Amino acid sequence: MSMEQSSIRIKFLGGCGEVGRVGVLIESPKGNKLLLDYGVSLTDEKPLFPESIAPKELCAIFLSHAHLDHSGALPLIYTSRRVPLYTTTLTAKFSRLLIEDMLRLSGYYIPYEMADVKTMMRSVVPVKYGEEIVIAEDICLKVINAGHIPGSAMALLEVGDYTILFTSDFNLIETQLLPPADLGSLDLKRVDMVIMESTYATTEHPERKQCEKLFISSIIEVMEEGGIALVPAFSVGRSQEILCILERYSFGYPITLDGMARVASKILLDHLEFVKDKELLKRALSNARWVMTRGDRRRALKSSGVIVSPAGMLKGGAALYYLQRIYKDRRNAIFLVSYQIPGTPGRYLLETGKFKFNDKEEKVKAKVAWFDFSSHSGRKELLEFASMLGSGVKLILIHGEHEGSKALAEELSELYDLDTYVPRMGEELRVC
Repeated sequence: MSMEQSSIRIKFLGGCGEVGRVGVLIESPKGNKLLLDYGVSLTDEKPLFPESIAPKELCAIFLSHAHLDHSGALPLIYTSRRVPLYTTTLTAKFSRLLIEDMLRLSGYYIPYEMADVKTMMRSVVPVKYGEEIVIAEDICLKVINAGHIPGSAMALLEVGDYTILFTSDFNLIETQLLPPADLGSLDLKRVDMVIMESTYATTEHPERKQCEKLFISSIIEVMEEGGIALVPAFSVGRSQEILCILERYSFGYPITLDGMARVASKILLDHLEFVKDKELLKRALSNARWVMTRGDRRRALKSSGVIVSPAGMLKGGAALYYLQRIYKDRRNAIFLVSYQIPGTPGRYLLETGKFKFNDKEEKVKAKVAWFDFSSHSGRKELLEFASMLGSGVKLILIHGEHEGSKALAEELSELYDLDTYVPRMGEELRVC
């Protein structure tokens, strides 16, 4: 067998020099092709897709988690062929929720339909943490808890005699909702290659407990002034974490849950094995007032309390209904708890103190603040993770801004004697 035939090929279809539209294609020595994630970029007005791949070439797909920047392009694969989709049951359900919501709300043409999403769901092969699966004759998959959002997973791959760890998005920080990534089930010294996210390559997260206490004290200040605290939050993961924080700190004021976070919470209640503290989550969800009618929504605004509702970046959702009704009162607050992508309404609000309602820009008099409840590993955790790898390991950084990823790659190479690399979109690597 020639060197070219016996090599492993890795092509980066997206997620290079940017946070979003992740897609990694791995071709084994025997020609079997496995796709790792396939997402869209939501940084622009319309979704951007990764490089295309012919569905007929794929033997399988692994989906790490439900966020659209990892799952949003997957239905494209299912317009012509059913390819086995390996993912956790919870990730499959959350993915359907988020993808169908994107299809309904998008003002732009998306090159697939609801029928393709249904075909995708019929192609799901459920996997569990710790499970080892033979995907092809020379590809074996082990599923590892990534600690990112409920149901998220890393992929440990044996491709021929070569071991590749695909971290996707992972978190080494324990939260009220989730345990940290399960590194204890990995022998990182024996891994040959790691494809690692680098979202926060240059950013440190604050200590989690400190962030929680500041958040609670800030909300209580608003309550004591008789105000309303609107907490725009992602439907999947962040909304439920915020409710768990409020419950853990015995928050005594009314809490309202609205928007698609209600549907996500119902799904999560059926899959409590994916959360750290089942009883805490159940109490948090039962103590919140779930909006079921327009009357419920109006009642939430009649007295001091907290309203948790998507969209996390204020690009739509029920949060806009509340924002429009509380922004003029200085007693009220908008507390952002999700990452605000540049160019989004939430980011604009943070930077300017203004918001556009139907193309009319208004000054927001309510308090505005952002709390770093990230579900990604920060710079400190990325360094910690890299320190566990064996000398000479090939470490590839994706899912981050190019300059930040490049700076981190150079630092990790010097600190831990790693063979680091930051690929460009469309680039292909070969390893033996």
